[in-house]
Amino acid sequence: MTPSHPIASSPQTVGIVGGGIVGLAVAREVVRRRPGTIVTLFEREPRLAAHQTGHNSGVVHAGIYYKPGSLKAQLCARGRDLLKEYAAEHGVPLLECGKLVVAVDPGEMQRFDALEKNARANGVPGLRRLDGAEITEVEPHAFGIAALHSPATAITDYVAVAEALGREIEETGGRVLLGTEVTGVRRVAGGVEVRTEARLDGDGGPTRRGRRPDSTEVWTVDQLVICGGLQSDRLGALVGGPASPRIVPFRGEYMRVAEAKQELVRGMVYPVPDPRYPFLGVHFTRRVDGSLEVGPNAFLALSRSGYGRLSFDARDLGDTLAFGGFWSFARENWRAGVTELRGVLSRRAYMRTAQRYVPEIGAADVVRAGLGLRAQALERDGSLVDDFVIHSGDGITSVRNAPSPAATSSLAIAEHIVERAFGRS
Repeated sequence: MTPSHPIASSPQTVGIVGGGIVGLAVAREVVRRRPGTIVTLFEREPRLAAHQTGHNSGVVHAGIYYKPGSLKAQLCARGRDLLKEYAAEHGVPLLECGKLVVAVDPGEMQRFDALEKNARANGVPGLRRLDGAEITEVEPHAFGIAALHSPATAITDYVAVAEALGREIEETGGRVLLGTEVTGVRRVAGGVEVRTEARLDGDGGPTRRGRRPDSTEVWTVDQLVICGGLQSDRLGALVGGPASPRIVPFRGEYMRVAEAKQELVRGMVYPVPDPRYPFLGVHFTRRVDGSLEVGPNAFLALSRSGYGRLSFDARDLGDTLAFGGFWSFARENWRAGVTELRGVLSRRAYMRTAQRYVPEIGAADVVRAGLGLRAQALERDGSLVDDFVIHSGDGITSVRNAPSPAATSSLAIAEHIVERAFGRS
């Protein structure tokens, strides 16, 4: 172990924990807004965007779903515009292919009407309500009795965005340390002490940019921002944060549509979501490479970091099962869990729901295409934490809940965090 050392004695130093898109956006915002600040980002994985950022559906949301006045609603609107500008500036593909949110039976219309009211309150640009005949003008192969058309909903490559942010941070004097896991944090006189351990890649070599570290290092920074994603509750506990919200991981599997039927969907086709759940339902989404995917579904994950269908981590599962809030949630939602399990076990069951919206694409037209993980925050009583949650105090800012639309909102979340931590400048 090396002795404790400051990242720099002067000027101000800032540490960022987490190399997903939110952590990268915060690091970039600090160096952009406060030139001369020494910024160091710690990422435990051997690459950026290794978890939620690199395993989502690539959608740039327009703000349809979020409670008016919430942080999600405010930062999604701002973030959408900032992300569009950033993608254009850095040559990252971003395509406004549009989205339909489709109701397929009369029993959904009350939720549909409420969703339209919500979207209009959030100022979703270009929003239109369509009847059944008008749906096919936008998506000729889709079916429904009504739809909301959001032409400003877009798709992008969030890994490419993250990599561009990483390059920008380093080009402006910041450091991005890969393979560097934060294992301890404590407040000390005049700053925050951060303990890290080096993680090695599969070949036993160092996985971080820059010099090879010793096994353990201790850094001292003036300010620390924690953007831990799937590890946010554990990292929050390191800094003495509240016990809740706690993270319960959910997995979402994707199906890829065969090339012969990729053109049956021009943009995106979504169901009307159930407001009791944080998930938007299985949907059709184009990718910037021209492919078409279906998904994701949502089922309890047995690991916070494994992306195989059988991935399992005893600690992760143990933490979930030991949390009373999970059992309260499970008691209320077991029927939905059974439905999702059918889709996990059977491709035909998975596609049965999706075919309600695009009947010509069925189980024979898709193959499994990997999965993503979602860090779902729950309170002790089992209630879902719907909005972004950010705790700040004594030089440490901790992002405790940043689910979708966090990627869309990332540049705006960064503005929000930096203004709270440092004040406007």
